[in-house]
Amino acid sequence: MKISELKAGMRNVSVTAKVDSVGQPRTVNLKSGGTNTVADAVISDETGSIKLSLWGDDINKIQAGDRISIENGYISTFRNENSISVGKFGKLTKV
Repeated sequence: MKISELKAGMRNVSVTAKVDSVGQPRTVNLKSGGTNTVADAVISDETGSIKLSLWGDDINKIQAGDRISIENGYISTFRNENSISVGKFGKLTKV
């Protein structure tokens, strides 16, 4: 899929894109209790760009300039901004 085709609520999304930037990790409180580390990255292809939420170990897997592939990701909306997440059933790989 292309980034311009991604819409809020979509599931089972597969996309290949370039990493434009990776933000600083921050610790967040989870609804289920406990904490986790999250960082926001921006990925893009020839059709547009989208925020990528990186959780836990995924934060250290990529850096700006990498080409990545996301399989079985999902699109969510937070503060009127769509973002793609890998989730526990998805896969993030460098290509």
